[in-house]
Amino acid sequence: MDLLIVGINHHTAPIALREKIAFTSSQLAQALTALKASAGLQELAILSTCNRTEIYAVHANKEPETIIQWLAEYHQLPVETLSDSIYTYWGHSSIKHIMRVAAGLDSMILGEPQILGQMKDCFSHAQHHQVMGAELNRLCQNTYHVAKHIRSTTAIGQNPTSVASTSVVLAAQLFADITECNALLVGAGETIGLVARHLKNAGVRKLVIANRTLANAQQLAAELDASATDLNDIPAQLVQADIVISATGSAIPVVNKASVAQALKLRRHKPIFMVDLAVPRDIDPEVDSLSDIYLYSIDDLQKIISANLSGRQAAALEAEVIIEQAVRDFQRQHKSRQAVDMLKRFRQRHERIKTAELNKALQRLSKGDAAADVLTSLANQLTNKFIHTPSIQLKQASAEGREDMLSAIEDLFQLGDDDQSLDT
Repeated sequence: MDLLIVGINHHTAPIALREKIAFTSSQLAQALTALKASAGLQELAILSTCNRTEIYAVHANKEPETIIQWLAEYHQLPVETLSDSIYTYWGHSSIKHIMRVAAGLDSMILGEPQILGQMKDCFSHAQHHQVMGAELNRLCQNTYHVAKHIRSTTAIGQNPTSVASTSVVLAAQLFADITECNALLVGAGETIGLVARHLKNAGVRKLVIANRTLANAQQLAAELDASATDLNDIPAQLVQADIVISATGSAIPVVNKASVAQALKLRRHKPIFMVDLAVPRDIDPEVDSLSDIYLYSIDDLQKIISANLSGRQAAALEAEVIIEQAVRDFQRQHKSRQAVDMLKRFRQRHERIKTAELNKALQRLSKGDAAADVLTSLANQLTNKFIHTPSIQLKQASAEGREDMLSAIEDLFQLGDDDQSLDT
């Protein structure tokens, strides 16, 4: 298919440039129709995320300059600003690229699942705004199928690769039922916000957020249906906490050994899972010496994440093999559809010739011409009309030394010495 991809992503451009090229949902409606008309595209879709903006275009002209120029003008940037960051793909490479993107193989975090949903939204927008046709529709359906197959048959997305998600996965491995656990989160920044959302997704219902500035804790707690308190309340909260995850900017520990030891005594030594995501550390390292405490530092988590990424790298190699086969299958199907379309046009052309000559013959018969003469004339006219254009092309191919075409015609019409096909 004549698929051209023009894009910019985290591999080729810093975030300062990526955010200037990004499209908001409200911009897409006008942008899709404007680009389709401006570049003379047959079909079009735009994928725009925080890490990439890619234009998927189907058209006969494979020169990307028109699209790049439009992209620069739309975002009011000099085209030279994009020249070093833009990449383009055609043909086999374009189909392979879009499948790799959907499977998370081209993501900042290898195997991340969000990109498939973002790609579905991209094609949904194109469909809604009537700029997507049969070619892109077939491609996106094949791409969804391949991405889902990779996720179900490889380990590309099975292991967590962020400190927030890894913390929650480790907690779930320690407790028989994490949904029954109470969680104390220390801090109210972006990291704790991510941890809280992962815990909510895991089914943890009771969250307490402790922060030096109570107002910030209350603001985050309101978003997550959690409780808020300040750092002075930590010793009391430890008694109820099964999970403690901390990430503040404090220069000294905010959770000390004595408070944890007292909490364990009151809990009758029911285990506490603790994760210290802060640098400098929020939880006194001596806490790890207490029985029934499972303490992980940021370094511990990074080791686990590195091992998980290593596993994903191995899965990525499996995924690449799956994608390579999927690309070949898709192109083979596309060529088969082209052949069917060509055969349809071939039949229609000769049906028109047959109908025209048959009408002439019927008119002569109605006038009383001899049937033998009419049939002979009909056969001669059909033969002449059928072989006229191929004869011209054969002579031209011979004059140009096109042995490939001559050989193809000989095979196509079985022009061997024996004419057994004439008897059928």
